[in-house]
Amino acid sequence: MIRIDLNGDMGESFGTWALGDDDAMLRHVTSANIACGFHAGDPTTMRRTVRLALDRGVAVGAHPGYPDLAGFGRRAMACTPDEVRDLVTYQVGALAAFAAAEGGRLAHVKPHGALYNAAARDQRLADAIAEAVRAVDPTLVLVGLAGSELMAAAERAGLAAAHEAFADRAYGADGHLVPRSDPAAVIDDPARAAAQAVDLALHRRVHALDGTALTIRADTLCLHGDAPGAEARAAAIREALARAGVTVARLARAAR
Repeated sequence: MIRIDLNGDMGESFGTWALGDDDAMLRHVTSANIACGFHAGDPTTMRRTVRLALDRGVAVGAHPGYPDLAGFGRRAMACTPDEVRDLVTYQVGALAAFAAAEGGRLAHVKPHGALYNAAARDQRLADAIAEAVRAVDPTLVLVGLAGSELMAAAERAGLAAAHEAFADRAYGADGHLVPRSDPAAVIDDPARAAAQAVDLALHRRVHALDGTALTIRADTLCLHGDAPGAEARAAAIREALARAGVTVARLARAAR
């Protein structure tokens, strides 16, 4: 039996400014990565999103990013590994408190945006993130780009690692995501995104923009909810996986 998790970034509204439809996306994903107030989100949004996820039986995870509200955490910052360790510890701890307050527990941690991309390539930053996660709770699953430095760091730290692939993003021939500055970076078409999801789940395969066939481990697939048509893509992906005989199941905390 082939199993895969579907994760989505949630809780990225701020104050009276709303982004995405978390309630709709929670009908389709099995794990929620909830913003922790640095790149997006605020305390009330964090609590509300945790409650929504728990009510739906969706695994709750922390989505820590760079302290960059104006840039939505998508701009690189010159943070040292020690600074990255501390900012991740701070954000994971904050979301863990809200999860506990709502009667739940965190299942995973997935870095956001520029921090995610930096940790995919930079061993020192990857190790800093893994160190922070292990120190907060060694049973948390660390989610990162499949085959990246972050996944290697998780293994070095003795953490469970969930290798992530993307159904709605384009890949370069090097196996990394095409930058969002490229018009072809996001896959808008629900049918195309669904086909990519099934190919990843069944065959661990994706085709880069230049046609290169890449082999990618996919324990979890990310479905972005912050763009028009997000729910339609998520529904198409979930339906296509079911037709292909793939079981969609949430990430579970590691046993210790």
